[in-house]
Amino acid sequence: MEKEYTIKNVQKCQQGKGIINMTSEFAIAVHALVFLNHKGDCQSSEQIASNVCTNPARLRKVLAKLKKAELIATKEGKEGGYYFPLDSSAVNLKQVLVSLEEAPITVSKQTGDMDNNCQIASGMGAIMDDVYGKMNNACVEVLREITVLDIDQKIFG
Repeated sequence: MEKEYTIKNVQKCQQGKGIINMTSEFAIAVHALVFLNHKGDCQSSEQIASNVCTNPARLRKVLAKLKKAELIATKEGKEGGYYFPLDSSAVNLKQVLVSLEEAPITVSKQTGDMDNNCQIASGMGAIMDDVYGKMNNACVEVLREITVLDIDQKIFG
């Protein structure tokens, strides 16, 4: 079954952090996948991090999520590292987003108060949750249409 992005689902993924916020992990993950696809062989986390312009330790946290989702693989040994084993035309950005357990639309503060006597103040939170959920679903549909190959082709023509 397709994952529905509702505020409640995102809050569950974020496990009560209070502020729902998409991190730069999505951009790091997409960049790393395009880099690995283009290179076509194993790359160390230091090599990938240098290209992505991020810390290798931070990158490894993102790569661990991609590996768990089977979007990348690793090879042990002297010639080891991370590699992209899949057909780049078959991997879309929705898969990347889902692997990171992030939502494209984030909410930092909800307005209103459910305990307020005013119908607007008490009802706005639920209405906006629905709006954000629909926005997330629309964004996910756009991401489903963009593949790693699409990005590679935009860069290299």
